[in-house]
Amino acid sequence: MAMGRRKQEHQEALFVTTDALPRAPRHVFYERLNRILAEHDFDRFVEDSCRSFYADKMGRPGLAPGIYFRTLFVGYFEGINSERGMAWRIEDSLSLRAFLGLALADSPPDHSTLSRTRRLIDVETHEAVFQWMLKVLSGEGLIDGRTVGVDGTFLEANAALRSIVRKDSGESYSDFLTELAKASGIETPTRADLAKIDKKRPKKGSNDDWEHPGDPTAKIVKMKDGSTHLAHKAEHVVDLGEDGHGAILAVVRHDANRGDTNTILESVNEATRHLHETRNAGEASSMEAPLKIDEVVTDKGYHSNQVLKDFDELDLRTYVSEPDRGRRNWQGEKGAEAQAVVYANRRRIRGERGKRLLARRGEFLERTFAHCYETGGMRRLHVRGDDNISKRLLVQAAAFNISLVMRKLIGAGTPRGFVDLVAALCHPFSGLWTALQTNQTKLACHPRKIDGISPIVLPA
Repeated sequence: MAMGRRKQEHQEALFVTTDALPRAPRHVFYERLNRILAEHDFDRFVEDSCRSFYADKMGRPGLAPGIYFRTLFVGYFEGINSERGMAWRIEDSLSLRAFLGLALADSPPDHSTLSRTRRLIDVETHEAVFQWMLKVLSGEGLIDGRTVGVDGTFLEANAALRSIVRKDSGESYSDFLTELAKASGIETPTRADLAKIDKKRPKKGSNDDWEHPGDPTAKIVKMKDGSTHLAHKAEHVVDLGEDGHGAILAVVRHDANRGDTNTILESVNEATRHLHETRNAGEASSMEAPLKIDEVVTDKGYHSNQVLKDFDELDLRTYVSEPDRGRRNWQGEKGAEAQAVVYANRRRIRGERGKRLLARRGEFLERTFAHCYETGGMRRLHVRGDDNISKRLLVQAAAFNISLVMRKLIGAGTPRGFVDLVAALCHPFSGLWTALQTNQTKLACHPRKIDGISPIVLPA
């Protein structure tokens, strides 16, 4: 084979026919996903839902709703956290361009168009897309809905702590420390002096006194790794039923400084509303058992007398892990009522079903956080404002739910999972082929004996 030379300069052709353009093989995962969306008429649904946000004849052509939501799906499947990164990834991939339905001459959506489209389409429409995904899962038989698990996690906000200001005066944090240093006798404080004063000051960074001017709803909290950031709280309600597959029934954004016991009822009510709409949909009308929440499973952070009493009034059985509070004093009428619900919950979690449900909570509920925010790339937010964050959370959860359908059909819920699945299936055959190649090499070098077996000599 002769060696060629790389051309330093070459003249581009004036016209190139489409059949002469290089074509890469399309990704099987995205082709199958597009087929599922087409079977359920996804594009017509989102176009009808978003029609009121587009002008008929004014301005330049807008981004099609089907392309907008598919682009956000790509962010989940490829683990890209920013809209700018999604636009760059789609521009470099022919498979993703085909997934979005773009021709070779079409330009992929840029990040400014994605951001503008997200701001124009309201939260209710994004929630309708999430609800549409639940109907698809219900039609595939992937939702049980009778037992749910609830848990929350912190998402780092798109705001820096050093930019916070006082709510009463608008004074920045550095100016506030400078005034404290001057009041203590330091006329020209250095950064080291400010750090020393800030370190000794108790109860600093209160959410009652400080806020970020660009994202007022972001709260100062300590993350699980021990660092302190401005963050938002995302709470998931996940299907833990025996016939379910861990679908997200509701995802709600809360202020990060709100306790778990103050937010669980809102999230469970949101999941109840979604299940009610799914049950009344045409896809779920043929189901024998109605979608209705009967049991709630949570960890010990949600355990309180009031939470257990509220769920008892709603006829919902609770399986809440109980923290070690020592010996408790049950006195008075309210104490006796609280004792009854606490002891009933304790008996349930100690039973066989309670242990099994708590194990399913660790398996399915924590998996949603890992897929949506770790491999899904949304542990740190790149948008600000309650509405924008809720929109991203709803579409991210919808992408996770549609991945459950893909896992049922092809055995993998993400493109990387599909590649690993194909590699695992081909591994035994590759090992066999390697062994055959090795034996052929041994036969060529030592024709008399291979692995202790004499070869058969054919007559001339």
